[in-house]
Amino acid sequence: MVAGDPWQKRGQVVASARDRLALVEAATEGIDGVEASALEIERGEPSVTADTLEALAVHDRELFLVLGADAVRNMPTWRRLEETSELTTLVIVERAGDAHAEAPGPGWKVERVVIPRLDIASTDLRERLAEGRPIDGLVPPAVVRAIADRGLYTRE
Repeated sequence: MVAGDPWQKRGQVVASARDRLALVEAATEGIDGVEASALEIERGEPSVTADTLEALAVHDRELFLVLGADAVRNMPTWRRLEETSELTTLVIVERAGDAHAEAPGPGWKVERVVIPRLDIASTDLRERLAEGRPIDGLVPPAVVRAIADRGLYTRE
């Protein structure tokens, strides 16, 4: 899911929603059962997770909200947080060796995934690109191509 208007990141978003969607489409291409969604972009108003989950909910569909531990720690600032807990299972993705992140309160269904530690963030990737350095091996090749095709994250 690509946030159309991520209200907590106003003034910090570097690429347009459509560019970010293209990168997610490139990253998910060919992965069975995974697809990029423009639902929040098409909504045309600030992205609120509970609204998105309600739009995706159907009778027999189980929803999982997959977030990095850093995003989980920020969840207490979210709008409609209590409704969010009722609509989804929270999947907390933690980097090996990082501090354990907890759900933002009682009543959450939680799963955990621990991934190998790779000390690189999106900010680092954008900086590498702005400096003309490669990001090969750090993101899927299709994403590298999409970034180049769209001329994203350069200083020019």
